[in-house]
Amino acid sequence: MKRQVATFANIIVLALALVGCGPQEPIRIGLIAGLSDRGSDFGESVRNGVILAVEQQNQAGGIKGRKIELIVRDDGQNAEQASRAARELIDLRPEVVIGPVTSSMAAVVVPLMDEAQLTLISPTVMSPEFHGKNDRFFRVNRTTTEAGSEHARMLRERKLQRVGIAYDASNPQYSDTWRKAFEETFTALGGEIAGSVGFSSIATPRFSEIIGELLTGHPDTLLFISSSLDTARLCQQARQQAPTLPVSSTEWAASGEFLTEMGGEAVEGLLISHAYDRNDQGAAFRAFRDAFKARFQRDFGSFSLMAYDTANIIFAAMKQRSGNEDMKQALLKFGPYAGVQQETRFDANGDSPRKVYYTEIRKGSFVQVR
Repeated sequence: MKRQVATFANIIVLALALVGCGPQEPIRIGLIAGLSDRGSDFGESVRNGVILAVEQQNQAGGIKGRKIELIVRDDGQNAEQASRAARELIDLRPEVVIGPVTSSMAAVVVPLMDEAQLTLISPTVMSPEFHGKNDRFFRVNRTTTEAGSEHARMLRERKLQRVGIAYDASNPQYSDTWRKAFEETFTALGGEIAGSVGFSSIATPRFSEIIGELLTGHPDTLLFISSSLDTARLCQQARQQAPTLPVSSTEWAASGEFLTEMGGEAVEGLLISHAYDRNDQGAAFRAFRDAFKARFQRDFGSFSLMAYDTANIIFAAMKQRSGNEDMKQALLKFGPYAGVQQETRFDANGDSPRKVYYTEIRKGSFVQVR
């Protein structure tokens, strides 16, 4: 009888041990981005960078033996849909959420996430509206104030005097602040604003009319504050109406290398900023570039790299935090974080600087000019 009891006890112990050796619950990470709107290449670029980082981390064993599960929600670049997507993520309670990717959607999502005590980290949001605040929103990118001012200096260095500006008014948190910073710096340096025309990418913009209106101000250059799709179409109209006029656009249009596919010869000569050094010959950059190409059968864009860095920032903090330490505190505590090319160093408010580079499209390829 005693032997039977002992045997039964051993079976129980073995069963409990086997349960303990079973697969652990995955670590859930959320992602919210525009994946179905007309500028969805931006959101897809971010999503692909995150997917690559998650797959690589899982192949390396996950985080402390736990696999990472990515939960994706589409904000559709629409306030109502973004609110719905945010609430779905809140109900699922991931450890942290990556995104949103535009400042207009951040205006909707950030307050909801902050109220729910969920930490957000965006690879791309730039509006100064979110800068310097002690909340749960971390940003890997620089601000529109910095970007607009630097672009103005770049155009003045090229001796351009009169600029006509077309901007997407449906993303005002980004485009309005970027444009204001640009105009203030450009005019302070002796330049002139020949005209400024807003449009809504949510509607059906008449780009031919926008370019026509800008040309009445006799600019010597055109600037587009818009997505890659709208920048390509604006360039097409500009080439028809003013073939020799220099054109430039913001980092918003740098979401993917297929800007040249959408714009064709019309984007030839376009000046644009990128968040990475394309001349880098370092091992980390080459490994990322090759892995991205192998996984998605295309070249990456600026925001894929920034999203990849963002996901790896999260993984690094998770590896170092103790137990269920709050992600906000962990992200603040364990930096700076190494990236493919740049390290990310958050200040007390979760803000971080970012160095950028300028390129021109020449013969269908991006050529770095600074």
